[in-house]
Amino acid sequence: MEINDRGRAFAPAFDPAAPALDPAALAQLTAQVRGPVLLPGDDGYDAERAGFQLARRHRPAVIVGARCAEDVVAAVRFARDQGLPVAVQATGHGLSAATDGGLLISTRRMAGVRVDAAGTARVEAGVVWGQVVEAAAPHGLAPLNGSSPGVGVISYTLGGGVGVLARTYGFAADLVRSVDLVTADARLRQVTADTDPELFRALLGGGHGLGVVTAMEFGLVPVARLYGGQLVFGGEQLDAALAAYLRWTETVPDELTSSLALIAYPDLPQLPELLRGRYLVQIRIAYTGSAEEGERLVAPLREVGPRVSDDLREMPYAESHTIHRDPTDPHAYDGDNALLSGLDAAALRRVAALTGPAAPDMCVVQLNHLGGALAAGGTASGTVGHRDARYALRVLSPLAGAAEDGSGSDAAALAADRARHAAALAAVRALHAEALAAVAPWRLGRSVNFLFGPHGDRPDAAEVARSVHDTAAHHRLTGLKARHDPANLFRFHPAATPAPAAVPA
Repeated sequence: MEINDRGRAFAPAFDPAAPALDPAALAQLTAQVRGPVLLPGDDGYDAERAGFQLARRHRPAVIVGARCAEDVVAAVRFARDQGLPVAVQATGHGLSAATDGGLLISTRRMAGVRVDAAGTARVEAGVVWGQVVEAAAPHGLAPLNGSSPGVGVISYTLGGGVGVLARTYGFAADLVRSVDLVTADARLRQVTADTDPELFRALLGGGHGLGVVTAMEFGLVPVARLYGGQLVFGGEQLDAALAAYLRWTETVPDELTSSLALIAYPDLPQLPELLRGRYLVQIRIAYTGSAEEGERLVAPLREVGPRVSDDLREMPYAESHTIHRDPTDPHAYDGDNALLSGLDAAALRRVAALTGPAAPDMCVVQLNHLGGALAAGGTASGTVGHRDARYALRVLSPLAGAAEDGSGSDAAALAADRARHAAALAAVRALHAEALAAVAPWRLGRSVNFLFGPHGDRPDAAEVARSVHDTAAHHRLTGLKARHDPANLFRFHPAATPAPAAVPA
């Protein structure tokens, strides 16, 4: 065990190469910020670093629980002066790389939301989508949120944001009007299309690697209700459902956004009887037109045959999270994705065969229908990659959990645990790669928002970074990275991985 700067015992240093913290500078940081400053061994350290994704834990040398933008400025200045890399976490859904031995800024306390009747929302860095949906509903408005109300607004939007209304209104990034950003020089600036058009464009779809966002302002859309829900078919109707869905997506209007999911549920007593031990095809629908027209549009899907369940209905937009029913409890998982120019039923059946009930690991497969307003671009003209994709295919698998990080005293048990975790992760990634190889003829690249696991430690991390944007956009982003963050302070995001010649590792 070691002793931290406050005299508390903690496990040995996570990164032996990390510089020792200057006690005087640490004391100054603690005095400057309103939120907590936590070291390994402090009460609250483990809770603060935990997030929704449990496959990998942040193991920072210091955590700043920011309460305001000034706290973020102080934290970035401290990290810069101490030579510490910086990671940021609100909810921890999209942990692509964890900071070991660096500084973690936790923004969950920055939870301010302001919505006006004119159709504008301003949110602080820790706000989740459920808060914005709730605040916008009394005005008959809706944000371009995703399927889960517990996901953080900022990270989702910086990655582009493909949501419930995606084909009708585009990416969440397309409606952003301003971004409050702390850059690597510890300067807080408001970035807009007028003040710094190049940086503004890079932030919207370029990812997180250019600074810490403390607040964002974006437009809302006039949607108060939806026709939506799920059509669920049994696995025995798999081939018919896949073929029908692909044909159907060729015909529907932009006002209809949908996805198809394939899930082989384990036979566990905690699952509802309807799901337990079954392989199901779920088609999720969100239509902004009338319920009558929605019924007409989904009729070809109902012709597939009897449904396990069918809850399509008119609903207030505030209930839109019930369409996908994303899990709400933190868990460990890993996943990958492919943005596709097209797809045929034979390839999708191959994906299903590799990931279905006979797969060595449980998989959740989701196919999002893209196009419509997603391809058109918004007034922000951001850097969302591969806008011309017609589908996004995601493959995700649950994992047993993160490897122990050194809190135990049995070195042999610790090493064995880490080896088991590494082997399980490698097996899942091999399965995902095989499944995605089935759609290789149509593959354009990846969506940064659908990189579900700790991709920062992958041997192909550089290839993952390049796949998120086309070559020209990737070069623009690496150039901006070299200009705004030459010391690579913000290095924990795959979409903004700098070119080695521009930024030292």
